[in-house]
Parts: sequence; structure tokens; C-alpha cells
Amino acid sequence: MEGQLGIIGLGLSAIGPGVGVGLIFAAYVAGVARQPEAQSRLQAIAILGFALCEQFFIISLALAFVLR
Repeated sequence: MEGQLGIIGLGLSAIGPGVGVGLIFAAYVAGVARQPEAQSRLQAIAILGFALCEQFFIISLALAFVLR
């Protein structure tokens, strides 16, 4: 039963980074639409935010395998 609950928890933890990435790039698109000249600065910030957001899922994936 513990292994099955761990996989369910892993699936639920995937929702957070998915929503986070969606919000990051929605804000990026809105920012570029308002100020096209700031695209290069906003793009670097968006990619950094994407990497940090996905990092949390990778850590949770590793913990799911370690604690299993």
C-alpha cells in the first residue's frame, strides 16, 4: 500500500510544477506583449523560473524512488 500511495503522491506533486510553468510563461507572454523591447531580459528570467520550477519536480521524483 505504501508504494501505491507514493506513486499517487508523485502524480499529485507533478501538478505544482505544471501550474508554475504555465504561470511563468503566461506572465512572460503578457510582459513581452506590453513591452517588446524587454524581451531579452524577460526571457532570461522566464527560463530561470522554468528551471527552478522543474527542479522541484525532479527532487520529488528522486525522493519517491529513494523512499520507496
